[in-house]
Amino acid sequence: MRAMGMPEHAKHTPARRRQGQAGPTEKMREYLEVIYYLSARNERVIGARLAEWMHVTAPTVTNIVQRMEDQGYIVRDGRGDIRFTDEGFALAEAMVKRHRVLERFLVDVMGVPWHKIHEEAVRLEHNLSPLMEERIAGLVEQSTTCPHGNPIPGTGVGYAGNLRLDQAAPGSRFQLRRIVEEAEEDTELMRYLQHTGLTPGAVFEITDQSPSYGVTLRTAAQTITLSAQIASVLWGEPA
Repeated sequence: MRAMGMPEHAKHTPARRRQGQAGPTEKMREYLEVIYYLSARNERVIGARLAEWMHVTAPTVTNIVQRMEDQGYIVRDGRGDIRFTDEGFALAEAMVKRHRVLERFLVDVMGVPWHKIHEEAVRLEHNLSPLMEERIAGLVEQSTTCPHGNPIPGTGVGYAGNLRLDQAAPGSRFQLRRIVEEAEEDTELMRYLQHTGLTPGAVFEITDQSPSYGVTLRTAAQTITLSAQIASVLWGEPA
């Protein structure tokens, strides 16, 4: 099932794979996941954006992207925009599903602190057998999102909340629905969000907003001011 909100990908996989050629490397898998996340948010997927996310140089991205294209996982158009082939999309979606199911399992079953689950899921997913993946998925089969609010592929649920907190109007009430994937890699930020109660489902009033000084919001327990950068990774909708 194609994730709700995902743009169309290339319909045919280029017949470039050489006989006996190995599958994607771990680094390629990381790039495929990032391409999936950006595509799901309807962001333009280009080399510069991948370099920004991965914290690498443009030549590094160019090399990896070329190898992924050679192996038939992506295609590029004349402007350099990157799209999945059918094979690349299926592979990326399977990886994203495994990661989000693991995060759900770590929180709901294992009781791992919310801000640590991303890095723990990354460690586990590379060595997870099909049998263990099936058993773990069965333990959290009623869940439709990861603990950060992002949808688990295959559940029929799309991305909820299309308004960034830094773009919400002062004086309005806001319900936080999800935290974008890029922010999950910042363990300290995730710890802070959990400590302050800024997790999916939280409802608060926006009392002030400034591009320079960030967003001030009021919950039932406290008043918090977030930088514009942090507010930009918190997505939701008017409450």
